[in-house]
Amino acid sequence: MNWLPERTLVAQGCRVAAARGLVDGILGHLSLRIDEDRMLIRCRSDTDTGLAFTKPSDIRLITFDGKAGAAGELDGYRVPNELPIHAETMLASARHRAVAHLHPPDVVAADLAGITIRPIYGAYDIPGSWLARAGVPVYRRAVLIRNSQLGKEMVAAMGNAPVVICRGHGITSTADSVQQAILQAISLNELARMSLRVRMAGGTLHVIDDADWDELPDLGSGFNVESTWRHEIARLSRDQPS
Repeated sequence: MNWLPERTLVAQGCRVAAARGLVDGILGHLSLRIDEDRMLIRCRSDTDTGLAFTKPSDIRLITFDGKAGAAGELDGYRVPNELPIHAETMLASARHRAVAHLHPPDVVAADLAGITIRPIYGAYDIPGSWLARAGVPVYRRAVLIRNSQLGKEMVAAMGNAPVVICRGHGITSTADSVQQAILQAISLNELARMSLRVRMAGGTLHVIDDADWDELPDLGSGFNVESTWRHEIARLSRDQPS
């Protein structure tokens, strides 16, 4: 089995993340769990031109310990240095099928500025508001997460949340689908960007009123994920035809 639809989806996720400014250059990676001990993950080659130009062929099948998941999978490719982010996140819960490790600058800047990501708006982005209401944890070490111990530390900091901020580094977003993992990251970065804008304008950040939550319903995956993802792919096709 060549997993072409899944490779194509992970490649699209990488390009969407780059188009949305969540990564720059060759940094960041995205993975999708295939079975109990293998994942598809964005790898690098000697001719790599960055996440914005990811192709399905850049998505390779590997085992959780970084070996080729099938014959020839790593020919000419290298796994990310921070593979433990993906392996330890997936091992922590069966719900963690997709893992995105990205470097959104607004999230990094807001966290370094001491801004806690909170639900400062409501209907502007309902999924983002709910994401922030539950709290966005922070892994307080600005390290390259290149071994299992550091990966476990990051996962412990994440707890039951779907995203964690890695201080001075980036974020890890996990979900049961590639689409949801990337859309969560987009929402988190928008919350951070808006928080920075309010502060720069001299304003004070306030969470929305408790009474407003009843009027911020879950509009369902058909709207929150499927329709939104179609939009992201359409934007991508317009700006960078695949």
